Amino acid sequence: MGQKGRVHSVESMGTLDGPGIRFVIFLQGCPLRCVYCHNPDTWSVSGGRIEDADFLVERIISFKPYMDASGGGVTLSGGEPTLQPDFAAHIMKKCKDAGINTALDTGGYCKRNAFEKILPYTDLVLFDIKHLDPKVHMELTGKDNRLILENLKFIDSLGKKIWIRHVLLPGFTDDVTHLKKLGEFLKSLNSLELVELLPYHKLGIHKWEALGLKYPLKDVKPPSREILERARAILREMGLNVI
Repeated sequence: MGQKGRVHSVESMGTLDGPGIRFVIFLQGCPLRCVYCHNPDTWSVSGGRIEDADFLVERIISFKPYMDASGGGVTLSGGEPTLQPDFAAHIMKKCKDAGINTALDTGGYCKRNAFEKILPYTDLVLFDIKHLDPKVHMELTGKDNRLILENLKFIDSLGKKIWIRHVLLPGFTDDVTHLKKLGEFLKSLNSLELVELLPYHKLGIHKWEALGLKYPLKDVKPPSREILERARAILREMGLNVI
C-alpha cells in the first residue's frame, strides 16, 4: 500500500496551470472560503476520492511525451495541496525522478513545514494573492493574510520560480491604489517571473447553489476589457511581466 490522499479531480491535458501541456491534480480540501471560489466542492477535507500516489504518478508518466514536446509537466492544485503535504511531496518527488517538471498551485495558507516537505521537489510555484490589506483579505477569504505573505517571502528566499496569480474583482481589487501597492510589493520578490491577472467570473455559481450555499457576489459583474487593460498597464509600467 502506497501513500494515499484525497483527490477532487484530474485534468490530463491542462493548459492553464503553468507552462505547456500539464497533468493537473486538484487535491481535496481548502482552509480558505473565497467569496468568488468557482470550486466550493473542493472545500471539505473529507470529500473527493481516495487515490494512491504511485498510481497517479503512473498516469502522469503516460502523458510525458506531450509534456516534453510542449515544455509542460505536472501541477498540483486544489483546493489547497499543502493540506496534504506528504501525499503532495510523494507525487512531486516521483515526478522529478521521472524527469517531469513540477508546479505547485497554492493559496499559501498553511504551516511552513508543509512547504518544507513539498518545495524540494517543486520547480515552479503558482501563488495566489487575494489582497494585501488584512481586513479586505478577511472579507474575501475568511482568513488573515499574515501567514500567507510570510510563506510567500519564505518561498522567494529559496529562489523558487514564482508566478503570482491575482483575481481582478470589481470593487475589491481593480482600483488604481490597490494595484500600485500590489505592484510595489511584487517588485520586492527576487524570484518572480510572471504575474497572471485573472478576471473574476461567475462560472461556479451553480456549484454554490448545488451545495445549498448563497453566492455572495451574485450582483458583481465580471470586469470589462477596459478595466483589465488598465490593470495590466499599471503593473507593466512598474516593470512587471504581466499576462
